[in-house]
Amino acid sequence: MNKTSLLPIAAMLALMPRSAPAQDARQIMIEVQNRTRSQTEYYEGSLEVINSNQKITKKRWRYDRLGTYGNSKSALRFVAPAEVKGVALLVINHPDRSSDEWMWIPAQERHRRIAMQDRSTRFFGTDFSFEDLEERDVDQYEYKLSGDDTVDDAPCWKIVSHPKDGKASQYTSSFSWVRKDRFFLVRTDNFNKDRLIRQIVYRDVESIDGIWTARTVAVLDKSRNSQTLLTLDKVKYNLPMRDADFTRENLSK
Repeated sequence: MNKTSLLPIAAMLALMPRSAPAQDARQIMIEVQNRTRSQTEYYEGSLEVINSNQKITKKRWRYDRLGTYGNSKSALRFVAPAEVKGVALLVINHPDRSSDEWMWIPAQERHRRIAMQDRSTRFFGTDFSFEDLEERDVDQYEYKLSGDDTVDDAPCWKIVSHPKDGKASQYTSSFSWVRKDRFFLVRTDNFNKDRLIRQIVYRDVESIDGIWTARTVAVLDKSRNSQTLLTLDKVKYNLPMRDADFTRENLSK
């Protein structure tokens, strides 16, 4: 018996091609979201922050998420190096409004609420902004097909999105490239009016627990000419987690 036949039936079905109306951008993005849906997510990530002079700074964090799109909670904690160890970010995503975010900085021994006007700033020396660490729910955006394209020789839909009025964002529009064979997001270019602010590329895609997962995420800050490479390891989905682990009080533990 080959390895494929040993896979759980649910995992096999998740990997099989499914169809979405090619002319309906929103339905494509719903399918993208469905393909990556899980009740919980856990990973450890190694980061290389490369500045405009090609100097590399290495960091490592742990990420936990509980809940479904638009109504989830996530906690991110730096575990290395020593000067950032213990810094943590809590994100509470809401279906009908912008997320709430709090950061814990051990040296200051206090929680800091991330104000809306600060969501566009870099998160603790990386090229992720605070907003980039929120969960992007389909219902908070308007979508339109912008044609076909290829990424790494894979046919893709190119889709433009705009945040709805209730969604505060530094980006006025985003272009997303979605692989047609996997309904998987492989690149997003985020704009403020006509200026490209940040590009996020998803690479080294593989199935983990039946969910397509990018093991490498590259974030390019176009204004700073810097980038952050995030490599995911120890990725797990649908592990038991508790609501009590996603509170401001728990950030400092």
